[in-house]
Amino acid sequence: MDLRQLRYFVTVVAERNFNRAAERLHIAQPPLSRTIRQLEEEIGAELIDRSSRPLKLTAVGHLVHEQALQMLGRMEDMRAMVRTAVGSERRRFAMGFAASTMYARLPELIREFRIEAPDVELVLVESVTFDQIAALKEGRIDVGFGRIRFEDPSLQRTVLRYEALIVALPMASPLAQEEGPISIRALADLPLIIYPRQPRPSYADQVLSLFRDHSIEPRVVQEARELQTAIGLVAAEEGIAIVPETVRRARSHDVRYRELLEGATSPIIMSHRIGDSSPELRIMAGVIARKYGEWGYKVPEALKL
Repeated sequence: MDLRQLRYFVTVVAERNFNRAAERLHIAQPPLSRTIRQLEEEIGAELIDRSSRPLKLTAVGHLVHEQALQMLGRMEDMRAMVRTAVGSERRRFAMGFAASTMYARLPELIREFRIEAPDVELVLVESVTFDQIAALKEGRIDVGFGRIRFEDPSLQRTVLRYEALIVALPMASPLAQEEGPISIRALADLPLIIYPRQPRPSYADQVLSLFRDHSIEPRVVQEARELQTAIGLVAAEEGIAIVPETVRRARSHDVRYRELLEGATSPIIMSHRIGDSSPELRIMAGVIARKYGEWGYKVPEALKL
């Protein structure tokens, strides 16, 4: 699978017609059709229902289309960042973030940081917590936001707050028709989707520990690469997923969310190099402290850098 295949696929979906898509891509229709067939063969499923007019996506096609848009968008973001870095002499502040923290009000903090530091080039790097550790120590990022606890003598981590975990259920599930919190024990026999697939340990291990802390061995049926894929698989009725509660804002039309009776939580952790007192890091800490105060969250003492 390569970006060219994904770009061709997204164009066919947008045009809902192979001929129009070929014209838009400035290629002939037969090689376009072959490319889509090759993509389907690699995935192992049809992505487009060719019997319908206009063309329609299959259930798997919807999942692949969603991921393809994200991947192509990331490539454009990378190109834009590189162009900015090459043509700018502004101070640079690189921030790593685990995907799920984007639902935990991180975009609002990013917007506020840009207002507070308009002359600073803010670079955003999506990465899991353990990749952030190496990136911090090597100087590739200046601050990281994740959910996994770790110990490293050269890095300081601050638990900003704890976010409640909830269960995401397919709409057709009988449990989705009920109201109120649900016990983890009621989920014991249901197929479970965890994420990310790798590297480990990760948030996936937090979820597995949640079940095992209650003497339940979960029935894992899928290991998704990222949160959005896991939620898409829930919508496709492949299983359930345990997710941070802020995820419910992102997708609710075909997934039902219920709180857990056990009150399980996941930490949101900020990490940076010990001894780093750069102006940019102080600005970020100040933004978090101020916004947390406005939102009614307890402000960690460690934010007073």
